[in-house]
Amino acid sequence: MPELTGRPAAPPDYGIGALARRLGIAPATLRDWERRYGVGPSGRTAGGHRRYRPADVARIEFMRRLILDGVPPAEAARAALASATEPDTPGTRPGSPKSPGRGAGGRSLSLPSQQREARGLARAALAMDGPAIAGAVRRSLDERGAAATWVRLAVPVLTAVGQRSAATGTCIDVEHLLSAHLMAALAERAGGLAAPLNSRSVLLACADDEQHSLPLYALAASLAELRVRTTMLGARTPPAALADTISRIGPAAVFVWSQIAQTGDPAQLASIPRQRPPPRLLVAGPGWRGTPAGARRVATLADAIEQAREAVGIA
Repeated sequence: MPELTGRPAAPPDYGIGALARRLGIAPATLRDWERRYGVGPSGRTAGGHRRYRPADVARIEFMRRLILDGVPPAEAARAALASATEPDTPGTRPGSPKSPGRGAGGRSLSLPSQQREARGLARAALAMDGPAIAGAVRRSLDERGAAATWVRLAVPVLTAVGQRSAATGTCIDVEHLLSAHLMAALAERAGGLAAPLNSRSVLLACADDEQHSLPLYALAASLAELRVRTTMLGARTPPAALADTISRIGPAAVFVWSQIAQTGDPAQLASIPRQRPPPRLLVAGPGWRGTPAGARRVATLADAIEQAREAVGIA
């Protein structure tokens, strides 16, 4: 990211191929979002080629962030379109959401949720206050449970931070700190399961070379509260290691997450061992380039929880 000195340089426009590479998704996905949901480019070249302007990029990155956090694409598109602002409004960077509000520490985040807890977590994150972040997350886990904390607290704040980062190039440090504390709290909740109801575990793993594992921990913590035991392999699980673990522990279900297209090759799951009874193979995340043979796609955390409970035989 170039340094901004004096008058900032105008952010670049993107062709569909360049934007797809930036986001790690297929150009066909961008075309589908434009056709189905109206989330597309506002510019065209003289030859009719798509040109994504900064406001378009910010909107699409916002939609992508919502989808990564488990929001169905149609709902994510509606939220992204509702977040659109005039690109040349005074006090805003062209193509960004509205200028950051003033609040604690001189900054605030634009949150789709106005819940007091979400605003408090956002303030703590922007202030880089680790103990306050940890306290807010743990209070929510105690009061609401893991699934509600993920959907109502973590997702809105992560989305707002991601939107700010996409629009301004800032808040990468905020996102990392917030994610680290969320992961720690969710992992602690998942690890506290003492008397599981299931004998065959639910195996959780990221696709090969996939580093974004936070959704796995949200699922693990949510299942632990239902007394469903999970086995966490986490980020960057090679196919051979996944197959070996399946052979050794015989899980009831296997859940594999892919966040970016570079990690979502369905062929990597072709070598999953055949067992009796076979594990239920679940895949999630926007990175998958097609559904692997024999797998079921899940779109939300609630879907994943329901599928895992059915697989282990717990109503």
